[in-house]
Amino acid sequence: MTSHALSSSLTSSSSAPSAPSLAALGWDEAWAAAFAPYAEAGLVAGRVVRVDRGQCDVLTEDGPVRADTAFVTPHDPLRVICTGDWAAVEAAGNPRYVKAYLPRRTAFVRSTSSQRSEGQILAANVDHAVIAVSLAVELDLGRIERFLALAWESGAQPLVVLTKADLVPDPVTLAHLVQDVETAAPGVQVLTVSSHTGEGTDVLGAVVADGTSVLLGASGAGKSTLANALLGADVMEVQATRDVDGKGRHTTTTRNLLLLPGGGVLIDTPGLRGVGLWDAGTGVGQVFSEIEDFAEQCRFHDCAHVAEPGCAVLAAVADGTLPERRLESYRKLLRENQRIVAKTDARLRADLRRDWKQKSAEGRANYAAKRGPHA
Repeated sequence: MTSHALSSSLTSSSSAPSAPSLAALGWDEAWAAAFAPYAEAGLVAGRVVRVDRGQCDVLTEDGPVRADTAFVTPHDPLRVICTGDWAAVEAAGNPRYVKAYLPRRTAFVRSTSSQRSEGQILAANVDHAVIAVSLAVELDLGRIERFLALAWESGAQPLVVLTKADLVPDPVTLAHLVQDVETAAPGVQVLTVSSHTGEGTDVLGAVVADGTSVLLGASGAGKSTLANALLGADVMEVQATRDVDGKGRHTTTTRNLLLLPGGGVLIDTPGLRGVGLWDAGTGVGQVFSEIEDFAEQCRFHDCAHVAEPGCAVLAAVADGTLPERRLESYRKLLRENQRIVAKTDARLRADLRRDWKQKSAEGRANYAAKRGPHA
């Protein structure tokens, strides 16, 4: 979306002028206090709505600004300027430069698909993480749990939106699907929405009217259609999903910040094929809070929940209180997160290597004991 298109969308989707107030974009007294030194230096405050190839679009009280990001493009990919950041922009110049951005309150980060295990920041200063999941295809609860772990870790409040609810006409079937997702998302609101019929969009609109929300999900989840429903206008381009597998193409190719007519700000993102964890141990614990509650009742404080005596987690699986799928998913995400952290944390990597050596030595000793002294 270009600066011109963005300005047009702000005008057409609400009664607000093309240069919205900073308050409408989420500005408050705390942001103003943090920005004070930059204001004294003659810089202008604005919110980043889009970043693309060394430049970014910033909304200021004087209107959209196209600015160069040369001063805010460090080597660390987690410190580059991002959609949702509050920027300090030069008041004049050609080109105008972003000189800095304010410390983030929250940040949604995932690991990249590269083999270098780098982190990628998707959105900054987000209050709600809206995870769109299509009901046109079979639910992937494990993928939902991954999104939730990243959302909790970011500091935002997650919300799962089951889109295309009109494609599940049987209310009993729909209720079972919602229940499955609620089991995978403890403490998270789950909404069913149909952009086609309008079902649920009013409830979702009320949630996102408060603060900044980021819209996440796989390609074909209906994010752009959902964004249009919230905007009240066809601002985001929409493409049909394939009938053969329900998957869609990347309609949204960049992250865009949009001002909602009912209040609040929405950051739309491209469909995510890979949802890799990035130092999300706390988020994983939040997603599987019931498992960690059971773990507190285990006989041993370092119980691995594999075959230890007195394991309350395994007991919960045995009596049907805890679905075995949940435990397997918990183990998988913990292992993945540990590997990611180990690649970026030398001390943890050394601890893991020492632990592996110790277990290997114990294994060899146990094997030798079983064979006996004369083997």
